[in-house]
Amino acid sequence: MEKKFFVHKTAEVSEKAVIGADTKIWNYVQIRENVNIGSNCIIGKNVYIDFGIDIGNNCKIQNNCSIYHKAIIEDGVFIGPHVVVTNDKNPRAINPDGKLKSADDWDVGSVIIHYGASIGTGSIILPNVEIGRFALVGAGSIVTESIPDFALAYGNPAKVHGKVNEEGFVTERF
Repeated sequence: MEKKFFVHKTAEVSEKAVIGADTKIWNYVQIRENVNIGSNCIIGKNVYIDFGIDIGNNCKIQNNCSIYHKAIIEDGVFIGPHVVVTNDKNPRAINPDGKLKSADDWDVGSVIIHYGASIGTGSIILPNVEIGRFALVGAGSIVTESIPDFALAYGNPAKVHGKVNEEGFVTERF
């Protein structure tokens, strides 16, 4: 069966990942097991996509992003370069007894990035948040709380400073 998507020769894509038609996966990308990526997506150079991630259709994930377990990325989402989508607010390598943590020891939270949202360069999305439909998160933001639909949010921590339309233009500032 002929693949209907492109994978650069340096990329590592698990045989247990499902990749949609016309998706392009570029240099040094790692896509782990049980990942579902929709059609017509672009996964930029050096992106890491952890196991069990769902990515919709027509998404762009730019260079050097890390997307960790339990993230859901809906259709039409843009994730700028160097964005990290995290899943643990209290990370530790070891348990109190000094033993290395196993997968069963993690308290993993989810991130949902809704339809048409955009995440600016260098942002960090902490777990247990949702980014609303067509929301725009400004570059370098640290998202610690959910962002509503059509919101313009930025800062550390990110706060809502206005509204945007479906094209990403600011319609109101406050």
